[in-house]
Amino acid sequence: MRSLAVLLAFASCLFAADPAVTQAQALLKTHKYAEAIALLEKAHTAAPTSAEVTKALADANMTAADSYMADDALPPMRKYPSALRAYRKVLELDKSNQKAKENVTQIEAIYKQMGRPIPQ
Repeated sequence: MRSLAVLLAFASCLFAADPAVTQAQALLKTHKYAEAIALLEKAHTAAPTSAEVTKALADANMTAADSYMADDALPPMRKYPSALRAYRKVLELDKSNQKAKENVTQIEAIYKQMGRPIPQ
């Protein structure tokens, strides 16, 4: 029984989340999006091939973008550019993210309807 516990503890160490990912997830839960993204960007720079870090960074940007869009207190002139940048970052990290594609298209269409330049 004891050897099983040791084996399970060892196995959990092998599959433990990247510490930056774990810390960023905690920051996201407290709505500290910029801090979480900065932490994950640093981890991504250090380990650019880490699928775990890349996914976490894409997810953090998606969460931040969605929070901008849902924040009724933010005026459109602040909401849309921030969300658009974050959704584009998601697509840099995960080109197949359909929700990010749809939201980029939607925000760009809003700018076109208003006859305004689309933020880069």
